[in-house]
Amino acid sequence: MTLYLIGLGLADQKDISVKGLEIVKSADFIYLENYTSVLQCSKEDLEQFYNQKIILADREFTEQKTKEIIQQAKTKKVAFLVIGDPFSATTHIELFRLAQENNLKVKIINNASVLTAVGITGLQLYKFGKTTSIPFDNNDLETPYQVLKDNLSLGLHTLFLLDLKPEENRFMTLNEAIGILESIELKKKEKIIQDNTLVIGCARLGTDQFKVKVSHLKDVKSVDFGLPPHSLIIPGKLHFMEEEVLKFFK
Repeated sequence: MTLYLIGLGLADQKDISVKGLEIVKSADFIYLENYTSVLQCSKEDLEQFYNQKIILADREFTEQKTKEIIQQAKTKKVAFLVIGDPFSATTHIELFRLAQENNLKVKIINNASVLTAVGITGLQLYKFGKTTSIPFDNNDLETPYQVLKDNLSLGLHTLFLLDLKPEENRFMTLNEAIGILESIELKKKEKIIQDNTLVIGCARLGTDQFKVKVSHLKDVKSVDFGLPPHSLIIPGKLHFMEEEVLKFFK
């Protein structure tokens, strides 16, 4: 049989592609990852729309049950649903790799991801440097700061993906993320972000309820971005066309 990795898009139950929906409706087992992002709908909304039962798979479940899912897909039609695009998070590459090692056929159904949805800001996608995440567990953390420093040195934009733990109903805010970057900066005794640094706060990209706010770092801290997921962009060198579009979000 086949393992299907299906991207759900970023908004709700209706963002799935027609091809993906047809597969889900005929699948024997359906897993929904619950650790890289969140949709603006519930598992129950998905089940009603698909008319199928869904098994919620958090990070621990997926890591412990990966081999079981692979074995299941050898005799059954298994769909593994990923919020966004199947490969926008490196987490699911391991599932793909293991399936290939087991000579299991894998079919990928792509969809929109935050990596492309950031285009709504007006920033040119090919001018983004390395993307990085900011985790809750950030003791001795330096990677996000180093990525920002490297990207800025090349004039590139930096996209920060903020941590979330849906099983704990815990979602990092823009204010928390900026605070973590500032604390890293303090430890390193460097200063590459200032109160007047231009930043772009984003929430729920890819949905009708998206929010984008362009402001100075000190001002964006007080903005209520509402429901998750949130992300932060610190732009590099701006093209004049990028500057023109950013004005709409100030």
